Amino acid sequence: QVHLVESGGGLVQAGGSLSLSCVVSGGTFSRYVMAWFRQAPGKEREFVAASRWTGGSQLYADSVKGRFTISRDNAKKMANLQMISLKPEDTAVYYCAAGGTLSTRATTFDHWGQGTQVTVSS
Repeated sequence: QVHLVESGGGLVQAGGSLSLSCVVSGGTFSRYVMAWFRQAPGKEREFVAASRWTGGSQLYADSVKGRFTISRDNAKKMANLQMISLKPEDTAVYYCAAGGTLSTRATTFDHWGQGTQVTVSS
């Protein structure tokens, strides 16, 4: 059974930075596409970033390009999301996901973490 556990969320002022981590247990981590999604109150879950196991193929939502960076450490079975220049509209619960296809669609990811709250104050 595959488990994903996120950490690193918190409260930060606008313009600040946060780094999220996702540790995966079970499964073959190096085969997974790892992704981050987020969901703000009253809104649908939206794609943030995704990375193939090689790290060379990545996708980013337009709203985070140039500010967020997804990375992964296959040896540690960890995926990270570094966030800079945070804005109040980045406030959401951030979810880590693992799947087999590089995609922006949540339905293509089979495994999900429980989420971690990121709050950006203005």
